[in-house]
Amino acid sequence: MAKNAPPRWDRRMQQRLARGEAAALGELYDRFASLVHSQANRMLDDESAADLVTRAVFGYVWENPDAYDPKQGSMRSWVARLTHRESVQRLRREYGADEGHEEAGLEERVRRATAAARADYIVASMPAPLRAALELAYIQRRDYRQTATDLGVTEDEARRRLRLGLQLLSTAHARPLEGSPPPGYGRPL
Repeated sequence: MAKNAPPRWDRRMQQRLARGEAAALGELYDRFASLVHSQANRMLDDESAADLVTRAVFGYVWENPDAYDPKQGSMRSWVARLTHRESVQRLRREYGADEGHEEAGLEERVRRATAAARADYIVASMPAPLRAALELAYIQRRDYRQTATDLGVTEDEARRRLRLGLQLLSTAHARPLEGSPPPGYGRPL
């Protein structure tokens, strides 16, 4: 398989959606609904708005399966980008309807929400050993020695996992990496 080829599941899913297989949409929903909803809720801080974003994203995927370009990344990344775009549009509509907010305040909220959602996505996507080490150290307040003991690894390995996990998380506030799809990837929702 070529280096940039999408996983087989992504290609098959796109083909099934393009054929109009309702079961494919159900499978996609089962796989990504929690990602979509949590990302939208994190950005919007509104459960009912996150529900609407979730419906909009999966509706768009169902109606436009050919909008997914495997050359731009995985289906998971595409769905996350659609969620981000729809959430930002909702924030802009919300702020546009409320004349008391300035454009600078909106852009700051979008920037913070984007960074928080990206951090959530990074944590959810990172390998389980890194995520487990970070959860022990930062949620349960264990030092690296306790983390190593809890994970059954050496102290050096625990430090390595924590360092790598933190390096990945530090990219949440960074601009997209080179080779990442442009911000306007795909058709708008």
